[in-house]
Amino acid sequence: MNKFTMGLGLSLAAISTAALAQGSSVPVPADQQTGFDRIREVDLRADLGFIASDALQGRMSLQPGDAAAIQWIAAEFAKAGLVPAAADDKGAASYFQQVPLVEYRPNGGANYLRLSGPRRLVWKAPDIVGGYRNDIDLTAPLAFAGYGITAPGLAYDDYRGLDAAGKIVVLFEHEPQETDPASRFGGTGNTRYATNRVKALNAQAHGALAVIVMAEPNRKHPSNLERVNRIGGSTRRMPPLPAQALVDDELHIPVITVSDAVAGELLAGAGMTPQALQTAIDRNLAPQSQILAGKSLTLHLENTERSRGVSTNVVGLLPGSDPSLAAETVIVSAHHDHDGANGAEIWHGADDNGSGTVGVVELARAFAANPVRPKRSVLFVVFAAEERGLLGSYYLAGHPLRPLATTRAMINFDMIGRNEEASDQTTGLLDIPADTTNRLNVIGGGYSPDFGRTVVAANQSVGLDLDYRFDSENALNIFFRSDQFPFVLRDVPAVWFNTGFHPDYHHTTDTVDKINFPKMARIIKLAYLALWRLGNDTAAPRFVSDPAGTR
Repeated sequence: MNKFTMGLGLSLAAISTAALAQGSSVPVPADQQTGFDRIREVDLRADLGFIASDALQGRMSLQPGDAAAIQWIAAEFAKAGLVPAAADDKGAASYFQQVPLVEYRPNGGANYLRLSGPRRLVWKAPDIVGGYRNDIDLTAPLAFAGYGITAPGLAYDDYRGLDAAGKIVVLFEHEPQETDPASRFGGTGNTRYATNRVKALNAQAHGALAVIVMAEPNRKHPSNLERVNRIGGSTRRMPPLPAQALVDDELHIPVITVSDAVAGELLAGAGMTPQALQTAIDRNLAPQSQILAGKSLTLHLENTERSRGVSTNVVGLLPGSDPSLAAETVIVSAHHDHDGANGAEIWHGADDNGSGTVGVVELARAFAANPVRPKRSVLFVVFAAEERGLLGSYYLAGHPLRPLATTRAMINFDMIGRNEEASDQTTGLLDIPADTTNRLNVIGGGYSPDFGRTVVAANQSVGLDLDYRFDSENALNIFFRSDQFPFVLRDVPAVWFNTGFHPDYHHTTDTVDKINFPKMARIIKLAYLALWRLGNDTAAPRFVSDPAGTR
């Protein structure tokens, strides 16, 4: 996040909270009061009791429990009077946008990398991690592409002068200069260039056949793989959770993560050690990309199981009241899936993301109950297969039901039901405030300071403690871990409301009894008021393509 914007947001949030404490809160506008009052804890308790119940078996994507959640959401949208926003195979209006998926299980015992050149080396798990939706066997020359980033607005391109066509590229995770608060790459936070998916799409655009990802050798934090392993819970299930991918995903090359030892062998002969290569790039943003002459790499990936299925984005529309603005869209979203069950063990997913799911449903009721509607239309979406890689949101972003060019803003709910607590994932990486009982993390506002100001203004009627820490950290990669991110990639102003991590994250103990329902209701009320502002304001929030590009 732009640090000036962050400071402004924090200051305004502190002012609004202080005003509330003195009993001088900003009244809810009269024409919005009925819907505001319709947001009730009793509904949230009842709904979440169902969504996170044993009966739904953890709502695993493509499993019956998640299908039951999908049907319930659609029924509630219908009761609220939302207009079906999709169409079925026969063209009839529907609340269901089908998301075609392929499910697969990588064969960890058979998959391998083989390096040919001065030394012939072969690696298998755990030195290589990952898989691909199709079986694949390819051999190609090897190239080093730095961080794998092309960012014209930041005057940086790892592919400048590098012919990656027909090559397998090896690249670093994360971004250059991430410990430098003055870096053009978002200071110490992540920009949208930092994700492996964006880097793989960039490699694909340059003609690469596959991507090998290595952790930065000079990192001051766990690698992405090490971070995931710290979570425990469902990440250590046996057998492992199956992988899923979009059938028609725009990314059609494999991405594999390798250990530090493998990375060192792949980069041997580059003229510098991996540590020196990273240092040279970070020093003054000078790419060190090169063909790794005399080397070729064989990548063999196969699956023990592979099948197709269809999940569903549940979509309902509240048409806008203004003839000239109703064609414009504001989105509120969550995701309905979680990590399912394994025998008697159930990953209930009450916070993740039962809380967001019932929050979107409660907002649909609130807007329906209000006698007046916003001028712009509001699209209510509960996404499929987020836990498998944001698949439902990537699908909707690629197959929009309303034009993205006139989609003005998006609020995404993902984990809005708990108090943030220390956990294995965050210990030593993130400072947690002493009191989080009234705290809400607002994530991604750097790409639209206007949006951030809208949230702060709406909060003066609610009084939550707004927190922007996650926009300044790079160890947890929070910015691109939920369903707002595919829309940020398409220049839609989008923020994520989140109450932080806790020891039950992705564990069977993420249950309804631990939910802070009063805070959850306040968060939904904040979203209600912010959506009204976004739906009515004459000027829509402006998207900033490179928030730190002018440093």
